[in-house]
Amino acid sequence: MGRDREATGPTTSPPPAIAIDHLTKRLRNGVTAVDDVSLTVEAGQVLGLLGPNGSGKTVTMKILLGLVRPTSGTATIFGEPVRQGARVLGRVGALVDGPGFVPYLSGRRNLDLACRQIRLSGGSADLDAAITATGLDEAIDRRVSDYSHGMRYRLALAQALLGRPDLIVLDEPTTGMDPAQVLEVRDVIRGRAAGGTTIVLSSHHLAEVEEICTHAAVLRQGRLVASGAMADLVGSHPRIRLTVARADHLGRALDVLSARSDVTRAHTAGPSAVVVEGTDLRAVELADALDGVGITVAAFRGSTFEDTYLALFEDGPGGSAGAATSIP
Repeated sequence: MGRDREATGPTTSPPPAIAIDHLTKRLRNGVTAVDDVSLTVEAGQVLGLLGPNGSGKTVTMKILLGLVRPTSGTATIFGEPVRQGARVLGRVGALVDGPGFVPYLSGRRNLDLACRQIRLSGGSADLDAAITATGLDEAIDRRVSDYSHGMRYRLALAQALLGRPDLIVLDEPTTGMDPAQVLEVRDVIRGRAAGGTTIVLSSHHLAEVEEICTHAAVLRQGRLVASGAMADLVGSHPRIRLTVARADHLGRALDVLSARSDVTRAHTAGPSAVVVEGTDLRAVELADALDGVGITVAAFRGSTFEDTYLALFEDGPGGSAGAATSIP
């Protein structure tokens, strides 16, 4: 028994897919684009990297891809330091800063050139799999100059999938796509995630992020203000939104709900809705309370990730960033 343990040796956990430690990037104009960010993404997670325009999302992604050198701090991918030309970047597929292709060549020819650049070992099988995954089969032999905006993004996504990378980094991957195409891209992301691929994506579509991401990290003026599992982040700001049938009942509904012991805060949201916060809130009980005083509730819903996100920016996206909310 003792000899077996000695021969086997201690087991070590594999390194995280991404480890960012006190990362800072100051631009030449003096702006701090990324400000002392620390974040870990475990293998197999799908992370939504979120924040208003100018919050540092794209710069952070470029640092991870070795395209931008940080001012201070470190970033590693699968335990290896990130720098331009690092071998570990061969395990990464990316769509950042929009698609860029040779317009007079076909989509297939552009992807074939990309395969040669990355010396893709899987050859045509990997190329065909990427084309099929993004739904470009019928258009792949057309010139890219004839592609719509959304089709170019799908081609860029196909390029990011070449070689079946272990990590995929996507900056606004559904930009310019119609609803059907968006659903196709979501299915692609889910499929790759189900196969164990780690994915980091940025998006302004919060419902989309909540639907496909397992975790989220929110940046504000370059600083990390919240991070954690999606289920925990949604639960971190328990809210219920109730829409009353008559707008002239809104003020009285606010008074009734504010007076309840289980409500810590209530405020109006538009001409006919009240949003309440508290502990152990039950939407049916709140609706019954309003019904008891003659106020009809037309609809209600519980917390969503959008509620959590907006709660982080209640003083406006440009307000001063507070300490990060870290949720394991």
